[in-house]
Amino acid sequence: MSRQRLSERLNAAQRVTVVSAPPGSGKTVLLRSWIAEADLADSAAWVSVGGDERDPQRFWLSVLGTLRQTTAGSALVRELTAAPDLDGWAIAERLLKDLVPLEDRIWLVIDDVHELGSGEARRQLELLVMRAPQELRFVLATRHDLRLGLHRLRLEGELTEIREPDLRFTVDEARKLVGAAGVVLPEQALALLHDRTEGWAAGLRLAALSLAGHPDPGRFAERFSGSERTVAEYLVAEVLDRQSGAARRLLLRTSILERVSGPLADALTGGSDGERILQELEETNAFVVSTDATRSWFRYHHLFADLLQLKLRRTAAGEVSALHRAATSWFAGHGHPVEAVRHAQAAQDWNLASRLLADHWPTLQLGGHAETVHELLAGFPAEAAAAYAELAVLIAADELAQGSLEAAERYLGLAARASATVPADRRERQQVLLEMVRLLLARQCGNPPAVAEEARRLQAIAEAPDTALPGLGEELRGLALISLGITEVWAAQFEVAERHLEQGVALARRIGRPFLEFSGLAHQAVIETYRSFAQAAERCRRAIELAEQHGWTDEPTAGTAYVMLGAVLAWQGRAEEAEPWVQRAERTVRAETELAAGMVVHHTRGVLELVRGRYQDALAAFRAAEQLAGNLAAPHLHVPPTRGLLLHVLVRLGQIERAEQALAELGEPDRERGETRTALAALRLAQDDPHAATAALAPVLDGSAPLIRRTWLIGAFLLEAIARDALGDPAAAERPLECALDLAEPDGLLLFFVLQPAPALLERHARHRTAHPSLIAEILDLLAGKMPAPPTGLQALLGPLSSSEIRVLRYLPTNLSQPEIANELHVSRHTIRTHMSHLYAKLGTHSRTEAVERARALGLLAPHAPRR
Repeated sequence: MSRQRLSERLNAAQRVTVVSAPPGSGKTVLLRSWIAEADLADSAAWVSVGGDERDPQRFWLSVLGTLRQTTAGSALVRELTAAPDLDGWAIAERLLKDLVPLEDRIWLVIDDVHELGSGEARRQLELLVMRAPQELRFVLATRHDLRLGLHRLRLEGELTEIREPDLRFTVDEARKLVGAAGVVLPEQALALLHDRTEGWAAGLRLAALSLAGHPDPGRFAERFSGSERTVAEYLVAEVLDRQSGAARRLLLRTSILERVSGPLADALTGGSDGERILQELEETNAFVVSTDATRSWFRYHHLFADLLQLKLRRTAAGEVSALHRAATSWFAGHGHPVEAVRHAQAAQDWNLASRLLADHWPTLQLGGHAETVHELLAGFPAEAAAAYAELAVLIAADELAQGSLEAAERYLGLAARASATVPADRRERQQVLLEMVRLLLARQCGNPPAVAEEARRLQAIAEAPDTALPGLGEELRGLALISLGITEVWAAQFEVAERHLEQGVALARRIGRPFLEFSGLAHQAVIETYRSFAQAAERCRRAIELAEQHGWTDEPTAGTAYVMLGAVLAWQGRAEEAEPWVQRAERTVRAETELAAGMVVHHTRGVLELVRGRYQDALAAFRAAEQLAGNLAAPHLHVPPTRGLLLHVLVRLGQIERAEQALAELGEPDRERGETRTALAALRLAQDDPHAATAALAPVLDGSAPLIRRTWLIGAFLLEAIARDALGDPAAAERPLECALDLAEPDGLLLFFVLQPAPALLERHARHRTAHPSLIAEILDLLAGKMPAPPTGLQALLGPLSSSEIRVLRYLPTNLSQPEIANELHVSRHTIRTHMSHLYAKLGTHSRTEAVERARALGLLAPHAPRR
């Protein structure tokens, strides 16, 4: 099949082209197809080097013969026959002399150059490459690089390199290849097949041949692996059998690993030259790929790893558990706890796995790796929680993170009751784990006294002089401060909350705990909305960018930043811009268990629907917010605004009696709040009683009626202006209207002007002396339906993003390389590459930069922070 993108690279190639890739990558087929497509049959000389060719004379006679078959070469290259004393150097020199007058281009294609076993022949080829005339172009196909002095050509810009990543088939090419065998695969099965083969041409071709006539092609594609007979035979013959005994032993014993380094390989083989062998395997394209710039970590091609694992099970099944235990020991001792736990689980050593996870859970939790912990916990059998108290407390934390308060409390109780079974030297650690989870549970329930008590206990344990957890004290203090601040924010205890959050964020920065810093920043943004919406939006963006850098965008805390940014935009009347952020908050925050944040999400959804004039939807959202508030252990700061806006909505819907009833059901303190009195004024105006409206507003305007947020004064002054105008005193209406505009102007807050539209009053005011003509024009445009247009040309995603793809997407705006992203997420580099490939396809992009820009436009990533 034609591979246009590679043919174009060959057409534009420099004087020397190297096509270097493992066996079965399609090198030979590519070059033959290119010659045919480019109509080069008369100007391309093809030489295939025989297996382990060690006769320089035979090689050079082949080169001469094939050059003579080209149109240009036939007139220049003299015929030569074999002779016992014929010297390869002499042949190369004669060939150079013959080609001096060459004017028409010739391509000398040498296939399987790696089979040139004679060092002398390779040096002679280097002589020809370096001294040949410009019109003689070289195309060298090889399984591994040869020392031909090509580094000099690279520096001079005379070398074109096509390597294994370039030769991998794209999903579209894989579809065509499979289709050529008469097989039509569902897209999901095709993607899985492409992922398993990593675009390897031979793997795809063998799969296509096996698929032809298969009764269930989709099922076959999903299960395709390196242990499939035809693939295994190919890999054994072309790769494994060609390796030395030491290399085969290393490959087999390290096949249990997702990634391997030289020292780790030595630990599993008992050898001392693992790094050299791995580097040589990579250099020879033996399906071993380095995953970092220093070439210290490597992985095996998926299908090759399948084959190796099959061979290991067949030849040394009794050693597999021991190898996993050795890997556990090495990873644990070298600071890789996640991999250590996975190998302990693979060895079915549940006690060791649970202890390792318990030892490192505080660090993983405070580092924002709750999803990784969730995946690790899924690797334990169901009965392990009852057998290991340390594991039970971690499951409680996971249930809490996954949104099940009831299950979290059940496992927490199980862990507490079984703590006596924990070995004595680990009981203090168990107690710290219990206190951490209790603190998180109290925080999630919005219970400030309980949070304060658990924070005090946690710090007392962690900071004891004889603590068994040295070095963890400051992290736990940071967790306590941030947790206190978060709970106090939702309880409207802003002064003390701000102090705790500032201390917690500063401590998190000092000790290098960005997840704690991120949590603090997101909730500082909540406080900031009560001072400056612009500053609040800036804090939200900072928190979101931090989340994107570290892959925390699915964390409930990120939902707080999303919803506050959405709230700012909604208050500014920018409904289309707010919608993606509110949607992200709705996907991220589990409202039934993240009660405090969930209430804010429902409240903000209501505000957004108000701006759009969808009053029934707004009413449903505000009622959902009120219902959540009733489950909180302490009053929530959004309760008064929610009740006030709910009353406004009832008025807008014309449900006057229901509004009166809702007011009557409130207690005296709630009825006297500024939010309620503002809604009462709207109700009285709807009842044609402007006098009663001004009476209701008086305590709000003189400051005696309490308000959670001063922005509600915008609504109060606006309603005062409407009431005065209704009383026939337009002059008296000007001052409160100007006050409303004064308050709205700095942050562009238009919500109340949409909620209580007064276009005639605003138009009249614009003709008089006002400091806000542009703001009035903006409000009138909004009321007239001239909403800001969304970015043009945007289409929906070409497919839904999985949670794993979303996690990878958040890293794309960062400077982290693919291996570094893989390390952050504790997955293989291949997994990252696969997710990025799927992201590009679903976003309809072709590069990382394009993907980031499109994701920003779709609201999947934070917009660029505005430049100052």
